[in-house]
Amino acid sequence: GARGAPGGEREVTAAPAAPSTPGQLAEKAAGGEARGTAKKSVRVKVVKKKVLKKKPKAPAQGAATEQQPQCPPLGLESLRVSDFQLRASSIKRYGLGAHRGRLNIQSGIHDGDFYDGGWCAGHEDRDQWLEIDARRPTRFTGVITQGLNSIWTYDWVTSYKIQFSNDTHAWQPGRNGTEEVVFPGNKDPETPVLNALPTPVVARYIRINPQTWFENGTICLRAEILGCPLPDPNNIYSWENEPVPTDKLDFRHHDYKEMRKLMKKVNEECPNITRVYSIGKSYLGLKMYVMEISDNPGQHELGEPEFRYVAGMHGNEALGRELLLNLMQYLCREYTRGSPRVVRLVSETRIHLLPSMNPDGYETAYKLGSELGGWAMGRWTYEGIDLNHNFADLNTPLWDAEDNELVPHKFPNHYLPIPEYYTFANAQVARRPGPSSTGCRSTPSC
Repeated sequence: GARGAPGGEREVTAAPAAPSTPGQLAEKAAGGEARGTAKKSVRVKVVKKKVLKKKPKAPAQGAATEQQPQCPPLGLESLRVSDFQLRASSIKRYGLGAHRGRLNIQSGIHDGDFYDGGWCAGHEDRDQWLEIDARRPTRFTGVITQGLNSIWTYDWVTSYKIQFSNDTHAWQPGRNGTEEVVFPGNKDPETPVLNALPTPVVARYIRINPQTWFENGTICLRAEILGCPLPDPNNIYSWENEPVPTDKLDFRHHDYKEMRKLMKKVNEECPNITRVYSIGKSYLGLKMYVMEISDNPGQHELGEPEFRYVAGMHGNEALGRELLLNLMQYLCREYTRGSPRVVRLVSETRIHLLPSMNPDGYETAYKLGSELGGWAMGRWTYEGIDLNHNFADLNTPLWDAEDNELVPHKFPNHYLPIPEYYTFANAQVARRPGPSSTGCRSTPSC
């Protein structure tokens, strides 16, 4: 049978001759010894081929995952996509031009602001579109939309079509098989809605073509496009690797686990000037870690100034968190190098860096990503408290005392006690869970 089969099928036709059980294999091997070793070696090889032939088939079951929108955002929200790459069929006015059609962009505080909260078409018909030029062949996999960000009007697109082109002259609609697809849009102005393309499409240009919109509003939207840039065969420069930062700082977003790893790494690099400690736990039990940097970590030195940087009060605002993580890396490495400025700073100051005051909110926002989370997701604590406005109000009593000329002979200006209302059991104060899991109630462990 093997002699008449094509070369590629040889293993398949020989495989049935192999024993199917360990007992049969031992019996056949024993009989083969009396007839010589040649057949025995052939038989063993065939058995191995059968096993190896089956294993490569397993990954084929995941082939369908190729259709999932795994490409990253092109960068409308992050501004990697420039204003010159955005175009529209019409605009209501400049402040609502195509350059404002970016996901999560915010409006001004005045009606008719010069920089407003989205793109709005100048006409209300189904011929309007927002166009994105990816500047190179791109494998488009999905579209995310929002409505207009405004405190004055309610405008959002409730359904739309997608079109693709390589030259802006010939456009092909997005299809599911032979049928042109109409994607569902928004039901409110803010919630991001992701639509994955039924099949990824390779093109340079993509258009969002609104079909229906909020009945009491007009055509307005903000968008992000998911796509993987591909090498352009007509441009040899597009094959070059993008520049890689030469700085050794860890420039990326760090979730809770990665943040802990980075702080541990810094502590191991500079154990003589750093200490990691926790000021407590979040509502969901995540520790709030602090990096102390000092020439005598863990010790309060009389007369030496101390200060603390706190970041991440709003869990979905990631910049402060990353700046503090980079700062602790920088101070450690510059101190090791002997930088006079950093050595003096570490020797004469006790520094405390708290990179994440609201780890629960950050993890919530991190899991969704900025594209799908919206501006509010993860902003507050798990209990819904805005930490930025949850500290005890010590300003008002001091200002009132100053207005009444009570400072400092009747009212201190160097130490103010925590107001009683702030320590009540029913006070709306962010606190970690106590033993009863109902919240910490003004105990020393709070």
